[in-house]
Amino acid sequence: MTQVAALDTEALARKVREVFGDLAIDKRRLPESQLTRRNVPGYVAEWVLDSVVPGEGPLTPAEADKVQKWAERVIPGANDQNLIKNRLTTGEMVKILTHLQIEVILNRTRQESIGNLTLIGIKDAHVPPRLAEQHPALLQQGMWGITELVSTKDGPAVVGFKPMQATIDISLLKEARSRFTLEEWRALLVTSMGYNPTAFTVSEQSLLLCRLLPLVQKSMHLIELAPKGTGKSYIFENISPRVRLISGGTVSPAVLFVNNQNGIAGLLARFAVVVLDEVQTLKFEKPEEIVGGLKGFLANGRLTRGGLHELSSDCSFVMLANIALDERLKPIHDPVTYDLPKFLQETAFLDRVRGIIPGWELHKLTRDSFATSLGLKADFFGDALLELREDLSHDQYVSMNIAWPEHVFKRNTDSVQMIASGLRKLLFPHSEHSASEFYRYCVQPALDLRQRVWDVLYATDTENHKFDRDIRCTVKNAL
Repeated sequence: MTQVAALDTEALARKVREVFGDLAIDKRRLPESQLTRRNVPGYVAEWVLDSVVPGEGPLTPAEADKVQKWAERVIPGANDQNLIKNRLTTGEMVKILTHLQIEVILNRTRQESIGNLTLIGIKDAHVPPRLAEQHPALLQQGMWGITELVSTKDGPAVVGFKPMQATIDISLLKEARSRFTLEEWRALLVTSMGYNPTAFTVSEQSLLLCRLLPLVQKSMHLIELAPKGTGKSYIFENISPRVRLISGGTVSPAVLFVNNQNGIAGLLARFAVVVLDEVQTLKFEKPEEIVGGLKGFLANGRLTRGGLHELSSDCSFVMLANIALDERLKPIHDPVTYDLPKFLQETAFLDRVRGIIPGWELHKLTRDSFATSLGLKADFFGDALLELREDLSHDQYVSMNIAWPEHVFKRNTDSVQMIASGLRKLLFPHSEHSASEFYRYCVQPALDLRQRVWDVLYATDTENHKFDRDIRCTVKNAL
């Protein structure tokens, strides 16, 4: 395997602080704080740390005590729901850090906005209309923030909301990239994901970065197959409120697409990225309808059920599955998609997946695998990645600089170009690289990810034999 290049982590940390200032944070402080055990994602916990105990280096006992006392006051615990409701009944205004989502009720007898506060089990809090006007995301995937609650004669009511704020200036990211070498920038991205770059080889770092592709590219539909313990879901749990991870429970067409009874849009219409974790163990309601709806969505971004309530979405759809490996640490089964639910192994469905990430090539995580240095704050990092979705200059560059042979399946070319564009956004957001670098770090990995899908399709459907077995392309002016 390719070895990790020598990296001066202290020099890199100084440069990160110099270039990004308050947008950087010492990543080791998050696991030390234990805040994520209070049912808050990593991007929220880092915001708390930076607000309550800003600084670098390991948390001191005094800092750990301070942040825990703050959390006990403001972040509801698993058994605090009734305690908080009781405080409301006594007339107290309660201030808590929670996730708030607004639903608008429109019918003949009732027209109002109600708030769903998941951490404390309140689903019908009155919300003033101005909140939705100030923060439209509350109407979509919801937002995390400090929420002030009171009890009224009509029930609980939200009287104040201060959302987490991240300053997003994508030009800052592009300008900053020119201050770093490729190795330094890749290490910064890996650290910002929460991993220790010195614990991974260069090839492993590249695979870790592929997990970010659904954030920087619209409609980036991927599968990652790996054994347990490789951290497949870690980044999706902790990167952004616009990413939804489904782990356990039952998945239904109404949950994914649209509820035909009330017209409420499903997850694929409300989030930028939807991830099904441990897909081989999830329970699927009406699997035939689900795979039929997914085929249409993955192909054209349309969400509908029986022709009702048609919606469009550029959400990226990701499936994570555990697979068994042999003594050589290679997948036991052929095809590699063998462990997916049978209805998701249909070739017409797999054809619409952009690529397969070979998570079996990553080693299992250990204590040394997690970040110990400065990275970008999770809320800024996640929002910056999602902002890169709107930068179409990378897609234009890719389409103009890749040449294809004659007998190539169009979905292969589309997928490779989309993946290559996403890797260019991640590694070269400033658009400065040689043609050879573009091929090595963007195009070749994109070919590899799509080739794994094409290998399955080519082996299981003879209709694909009219196309080339291997996906190949060239880059203009590459050596």
